[in-house]
Amino acid sequence: MRLSLLLTAASGFALVAGGALAQSSTGQTPQQATELDEVVVTGVPFGINQRATTIATTVLDEQALAQAPAASLGDLVNGLPGVRSTDFAPGASRPVIRGLSGPRVQVLTNGIGLIDASSVSPDHQVATDPAEANRIEIVRGPATLAYGGTAIGGVVNVLDDRIPDQLPDGVDGLVSTQASSVDDGWAASGRATFALGPVAVNVEGVKKDASDYDIPTPAISQRLADAEGISRGDGGTQPNSFSQLESWGLGASWIGSRGYIGASYKDLSSTYGTVAEPDVFIELKQTREDVRGELRFDSGPFQAIRGSAGHAEYTHTEFEGPGEPGTIFNSDGQEGRIDLVQRERNGWNGAVGVQALSRTFEAIGDEAFVPSSKIEEAGIYTVQRLDRDGWGLEGGLRYDRRTLAADPLDGGARVDRSFDNWSGSAAAFVRPTHNLFLGLSLAHNERAPSEVELFADGLHVATAVYETGDVTLDNEKVTTLEGTVHYDAGRFRGDLHVYASRYDGFIDERPTGATFVDDGEEFPIFQFTQTDAEFRGFEAEAAYEMWSSGDRALAVEGAADYVHADTDLGPAARIPPYSLTGRLVWTSTPFDATFEVRHVGEQDRLAEFELGTDSYTLVNLSGVWRPFSDRNVSVFAEGRNLTDEEAREHVSFLKDVAPLPGRNLRVGVSYRF
Repeated sequence: MRLSLLLTAASGFALVAGGALAQSSTGQTPQQATELDEVVVTGVPFGINQRATTIATTVLDEQALAQAPAASLGDLVNGLPGVRSTDFAPGASRPVIRGLSGPRVQVLTNGIGLIDASSVSPDHQVATDPAEANRIEIVRGPATLAYGGTAIGGVVNVLDDRIPDQLPDGVDGLVSTQASSVDDGWAASGRATFALGPVAVNVEGVKKDASDYDIPTPAISQRLADAEGISRGDGGTQPNSFSQLESWGLGASWIGSRGYIGASYKDLSSTYGTVAEPDVFIELKQTREDVRGELRFDSGPFQAIRGSAGHAEYTHTEFEGPGEPGTIFNSDGQEGRIDLVQRERNGWNGAVGVQALSRTFEAIGDEAFVPSSKIEEAGIYTVQRLDRDGWGLEGGLRYDRRTLAADPLDGGARVDRSFDNWSGSAAAFVRPTHNLFLGLSLAHNERAPSEVELFADGLHVATAVYETGDVTLDNEKVTTLEGTVHYDAGRFRGDLHVYASRYDGFIDERPTGATFVDDGEEFPIFQFTQTDAEFRGFEAEAAYEMWSSGDRALAVEGAADYVHADTDLGPAARIPPYSLTGRLVWTSTPFDATFEVRHVGEQDRLAEFELGTDSYTLVNLSGVWRPFSDRNVSVFAEGRNLTDEEAREHVSFLKDVAPLPGRNLRVGVSYRF
C-alpha cells in the first residue's frame, strides 16, 4: 500500500469528519471515563491504564515537563527506568532503551515519525524539543505493534496540543522560564489555546541558549589517556558543547460533538557544537505540517476512526569553521496513519489500523558516509485486549513492507532492497487480589536494516571510525519473554519488569582489523554484520509513604535497572551498567521537595575497541514552591551533581572525551493558566 493511497483515505476521512462536525452546534466533547494521567495511548490506540497492562511504560506529564531541565529529549529521559541517553553533547542526545538505540528506538510526535535524520548518526539532533510537549510517553521493549513498526527496542512518543482535540474553557496555556549555572543557560517557553466559536487555536514558542558547560575533571578520561599515552588536559569547561534552539508553531481545529479536524505548522531551528571536533558545529532546520482528526460513531462495531498525516523538510548542515559549510544531510518525507478503534464490549477492546511513510534522504559533501536513499514503508496492524474481573488477555499482529533504494557512493549500480516484516505478541494476566497484577507476555518482532546498516561506506567522523554497510543483510528478528508485576496497596506501590530477548540476525557493527588513513590519521574500519544475540535484564520501581497528615506526606522511593547483552561475537557494545536510585520525597500544597541519590555501576563487560567506565554517584536536590493562593504559579529550583562528581555515560560514543556536566544550580518559574 503506497502512502498516496493512505493520504487519499485520510482526505476522505477528513471530508466525512468535517461533515459530521458541521452538524454540531454545541462544540462539546464527552467526558473521559478515566483520569488522563493514568492512561497511555502509545501502547494501544484505545488507551490503557499503566498499572493494568503488561506493556512497560513511563509517562512524563505536563506538570513534570513544565519544571524539567532545558535539555534535549535524550538527556531529559535519561535515568528513567531502563532508559539512558546517547549523550552526544547537549544539542544531540537520543534515547537509549534497554541498551538499544538508533533505528531500534523510534521517536514519534503524536504517534507518527519525526521524519528527521537523528537515527543516522549520534551527532544528529532529534527534531523535537521536550518544551513543546504536554506529555511524553515511553514504551520499553518490543510491545509497540500499533505505533512501533520496526522499533523493536521501544518508542518515545512526544505528545503536544498543537492540534487541539477539545475546546478550552477560556484561554488554556502554560509559560515557563529557567536559568542554569553550569552552562550559563536560559530557556523560555509558552503556549496558549483559545476558542473562536467552534474553532480551537493553539500558538506556542520555545527559545533556549546555553554556553559550553562546566566539567569537574579534564575532558579526557584517565582510561583513554593511559591507553593512548596522551595528556588529560586542564578541564574546566567542555569544549564546543554550546547549544541554541528556537521553535514556534501554530495550529487550529474545528471541534464538534462527534470529533474534530485540524492542522498545524511548526518551524524548528538549532545550532550546537559537536564536542567530538573542536571547530565543528551544526545548524539544523525543520519545517513540518500536520493534519489530524477523529470521528466518533454513535453505534456499530467501532467507536471512532482517527487519522493523522505529517510532512517535514529537514536540513542538517555541518560547518567545519566560521562560514564553511561541510557535509549536508537532507530529509524530506511524509507519514500517515488511520486507526479504527473498536467499541468496548464485555471487557473486549481493540483497534485495527494502517500506517505508511515515504522519505528521501540525501547526504552531500566530502564526509558523507551514507549515499542518498529512498525509503518507503507500509504496514497494517491489529491489537486486542480482553479484560475480565480477575484475568485477561492481550495480543496483536503487525505486517510491514519496507523498501530501500540507494545509489552507492562508489558510483556503482543502484541498489534496491525490500523486506517483509511480521511481528506479533500475546500476553496473559491475572489479578489474584484487587491490588496485585501479574502478567506474562511473549513477543516476536522483525526489523528491516536501516540505510546506514545497508549502504554506509565512508569515514564517520562523529564516531571516529570508517563504517561499511552490507547490502546483503537480512531482517533482524527478536523473540522476547517478559514478566510484569504491579502492586498498589495502602502505603506501598511497586512495579517490576523482567525480560529476556533472543535475537536471530542481530545487526552489529564490528571491527575488521583494517584501518583507513585520512590526512595521516588512522581510523579503524568497522563492518555491519549479523550474529545471534541475547539481552536480558529488569526494571524495578517502588514507593512507600512513611508518614502523612492532611495534605502533607513523606515518602521514600527507589528504582533499579540492569541489562546484560551478549552476541556470538562477544559482549554487545555500549551496554549501560546497572543503576540504583533512591529518593526521599516531601509533598504538600505549598511546597514539594525531593532528595535523590543515583548510583551507576562500573561497566567492564566490553566489546572490542571499547574502554570501560567507572562507577559514579550523583546527589541531587530539587524543590517546587507555590507561593500564592493561585496554585498554578510554581517557583522551582534544583541542585544537580552537588558533589561535582566525574560521571561518564557508558552508552555514549564520547564518554572518554566528554564527561557529564558538573555541579549545577537551576532556578525557574512556571504558570499554568
